[in-house]
Amino acid sequence: MIALNGEAGLQADTLAPGWHWGYWPWQYSVKKESVIIVPQGEIALVVAADGASNPPERILGKIVSCDNFQDARKFLTQGGEKGRQMSFLTAGTYRINTALFKVITATNASAHGMSPQQLHIYEIAAEKVGIVTTLDGSAIAAGEIAGRIISGHDNFQNGQKFIDAGGQRGLQEQVLLSGSWNLNPWLVNIEQVPMTEIPIGYVGVVISFVGKEHEDVSGASFTHGNLVNQGHKGVWVEPLYPGKHPLNTKVMKIELVPTTNIVLNFTERISGKHGYDTNLQALKLLSFDGFTFDLEIFQIIHIGASDAPKVISRLGSMQNVIDQVLRPIVGNYFRNSAQEYTILDFLTARSDRQVEASEYVKSALRAYDVQAVDSLIGLITPPDELMHTLTDRKIAEEKRKTYEVQQMAQTQRQQLVRETALADIQEEMVQSEQSVQIADLKAQAQIKQANGEAEGTKLRAIAEAEGILATGNAKAETYQAGVEALGSQGYTAMQLMQIIGDRNVRLIPDCFS
Repeated sequence: MIALNGEAGLQADTLAPGWHWGYWPWQYSVKKESVIIVPQGEIALVVAADGASNPPERILGKIVSCDNFQDARKFLTQGGEKGRQMSFLTAGTYRINTALFKVITATNASAHGMSPQQLHIYEIAAEKVGIVTTLDGSAIAAGEIAGRIISGHDNFQNGQKFIDAGGQRGLQEQVLLSGSWNLNPWLVNIEQVPMTEIPIGYVGVVISFVGKEHEDVSGASFTHGNLVNQGHKGVWVEPLYPGKHPLNTKVMKIELVPTTNIVLNFTERISGKHGYDTNLQALKLLSFDGFTFDLEIFQIIHIGASDAPKVISRLGSMQNVIDQVLRPIVGNYFRNSAQEYTILDFLTARSDRQVEASEYVKSALRAYDVQAVDSLIGLITPPDELMHTLTDRKIAEEKRKTYEVQQMAQTQRQQLVRETALADIQEEMVQSEQSVQIADLKAQAQIKQANGEAEGTKLRAIAEAEGILATGNAKAETYQAGVEALGSQGYTAMQLMQIIGDRNVRLIPDCFS
């Protein structure tokens, strides 16, 4: 179609601006074309009217070195292929042989079945991820859902390097981040999705459907699933922590697992904001004595960040944890427990049942790498007839307590009256006690005085007797000495004369005339 060796017809070579001689009008027809201008922020696509045929597995012509399609001869001689081209023009001015190349820009895009927006530099917004689907390349291998990651093609901006490196057509594992990209819309389609956000209080467990073949790294002790390293197919052993992550949600699934304590309500009245307990209801139990009653349970659980991948690998999702593990464990325990007690025993000893339930659920959930923080018994709804019995019993009990309180009040009142009376006579009692003590002291004083006088009299009598005795002894001794000196008759006569003299006794009577 395009002449390379001077043959008649459309020529590959073009004339640059200036004067050119020898192109006689009877031999040559020269058609002037405007240069191609690609504005800033746009690209231009090229369709070649001549060249080699595309191989069956290709839909776009390969890139050849031809000075951005300005050298038509080089394009044809270097193996350029006809049809839509993988290479495209970026912002600039080009002298293009329009007989060989049809250039599609934003201004004429509508005429070629395209929108002008497709010829603009592709913008990926902030906090968005571009999921790529390529329209050319080798077929994706059987059993795969996306093309493997290829390096060296500058984020799909160099389509030829992508193809040469073994790029595959279809959904791609690699994503594009926010920014501006020169992309050929005949090669690449982009779907923008929000970045994956892991909220505070959660981790994201990644389930990847693409990557290297899985190699289980969970260890011999974990026999309920497989965990793999990042970049492999399967459940990644390391979860994603709070933040925003540029993930390809077409080839990966993120299971959010709460790492804070969550309350699951076995009741129709209350539902948690997390929504995991929407299928939970109050338990209907049968007691030992044949009564049926409703029981509300509030179960608090916690899943550690490091345990989250194990939980998802074993059960698939948090909702499955609640529906397939927690609900049957809690329900089965309380149904068995209720049948061991009468309903009144269950009601009156609910705190004991709560402690027993908490320990049982903790042990049971531990096997599933879930931590049971506490099991709380909520509203218990026994039959109406039993409620009347309990109400009557409670009223009687309260009356008994009231009587006891009244009796205690009367006892205290009596005690108060007694204490008041005692206080009133306290002064008289004190005066009487003091009078008794004074009288006792006086009596004791008189006794002591009498004892003193008696003792004095006794001492005086003893002294007088001793004096008399001493006088007698002295006289006796004098008499004895006198006797010894004068003899008894002589001494006696002397004593008689002394007595007569001392007492003025007259020996001769007075004579009166």
